[in-house]
Amino acid sequence: MDRRRDRFFPAFSGKKVLPAANSQFAIIASDLGLIFLFIALVSCTPFLVGFWYGELDLLLPMASAPAGFGILGVWLASVAKAEGEAHLSVALSAVALIWLAAALIGALPYMFSLGIPYTDSVFEAMSGWTGTGFSLLPSVDTVPRMILFWRSLTQWMGGLGIVAFTIALAVRSGLTRFQLYRSEGRSEAFMPGVVATATEMWRIYLVLTALGIGLVLLSGISLWDAVNIVMTAISTGGFAVHSAGILYYESPLLEMLVVPVMIAGALPFKLYFILYYRRTFEFFRDSQAILLFALILVGCTAVTFDLVALSSLAPAEALREGIFMTVSGITCTGFQNANPRDWYGATVMVLTALMLIGGSAGSTAGGIKLGRAILGLETLGWWIRRLRAGWRTITPLRHEGRPILEHLPEYEVSKSMLVVVLFILAVAVATLLLLHLVPQGGFDSTDVIFEVVSAISNVGISTGLVNPGMSPGAKWLFIIVMWAGRLEIVPVIALAARATRRL
Repeated sequence: MDRRRDRFFPAFSGKKVLPAANSQFAIIASDLGLIFLFIALVSCTPFLVGFWYGELDLLLPMASAPAGFGILGVWLASVAKAEGEAHLSVALSAVALIWLAAALIGALPYMFSLGIPYTDSVFEAMSGWTGTGFSLLPSVDTVPRMILFWRSLTQWMGGLGIVAFTIALAVRSGLTRFQLYRSEGRSEAFMPGVVATATEMWRIYLVLTALGIGLVLLSGISLWDAVNIVMTAISTGGFAVHSAGILYYESPLLEMLVVPVMIAGALPFKLYFILYYRRTFEFFRDSQAILLFALILVGCTAVTFDLVALSSLAPAEALREGIFMTVSGITCTGFQNANPRDWYGATVMVLTALMLIGGSAGSTAGGIKLGRAILGLETLGWWIRRLRAGWRTITPLRHEGRPILEHLPEYEVSKSMLVVVLFILAVAVATLLLLHLVPQGGFDSTDVIFEVVSAISNVGISTGLVNPGMSPGAKWLFIIVMWAGRLEIVPVIALAARATRRL
């Protein structure tokens, strides 16, 4: 009787009733609420750091984040769930809103504890969640440890993906969660169901983080520094606990120990799953891994040669910078042991190209992704074979060793190339806008392009153009670029389209 009453008289069920026009939102609201409640729970972790280091006066400012996420989660979870399947555009828009809300709420601890403007706080939070690594903090060295850990934690959670990170804590899979998972730019599915896949990714992530901490500790730095460095390295984020970044330690050994951690975060997570469960080492058989190692080798060679030949650096120093900056760039981590502004334009453009390509699909890295680069090369070869064989001959496109059905190549290629085109278009538009918003001050168009690519690929390597003195318009433009780049642009466009239709 109670169930029938709730069905026909939902006002008595304790759930909010939405008009029919909002039924699409009602389908997805409870899952969004669950995601924000899980974020609120994990956001309490910095309290442990505050208690340990005696920063009790910061507990209340830090509580603003879990409180904000909790309130939003409870409100969304209270919406009466509607039956049916959410439209793809709704799932895409929802994911874009999740990331935007994460930055808007995640900015509160910075504003309340450090007293910096809300715009700068949102910038810092968006840079953290998206794993970009740009920072507008005047001095990182004076920031309390609780807030520093909050920065590292946001990058660690955002590296895996907010939806992927939180959905692992769900009880069961569902169509809505699958749509949210795929809308976040995730395509890996090495387990049946997105919850099982996300759970395995989470376990792999924890193991990689623990192994990375053990490796970095060999350099002799403190446990606090090692934990924060590895959290932001495995997530290919790049935040540091010192203003000088990785150069603060003046340790070539530390830099070389961080290199494999950055690479580990940029490799497809399915390779670790295969290694553990099937006892098969596929790292030199997977096309993305092979291309990643090849580009690292080529990039290191090109950058090192340029630094010796053009910048007149000693070979040892050039090799040190070449290896570290190349790996940091292509894995989209953002750690720096050099300033690209001191390099010649040709060297900077090599690093820019590597950042734009980015790491592997199914990893924590950003950029266009190696998988799309491989598909583009395979498509080029496919077109050449079709031209030679004739248009009437059936020529299958093979991707990842498997043929794509005759009627699907154009669809698969166009879907991947759309993201590539959108990335390039976004870089062009953002560059033109920034050239009007940012005073030159010694920065040329090459520096602006470099910073935009670094933002949209969620890298964080900077020539110094990104700084607290930027205009609010430039800061918000970078916030949008980082947000769009992390979600591969399409979800942000879907959200903007839906918002425009409602105006």
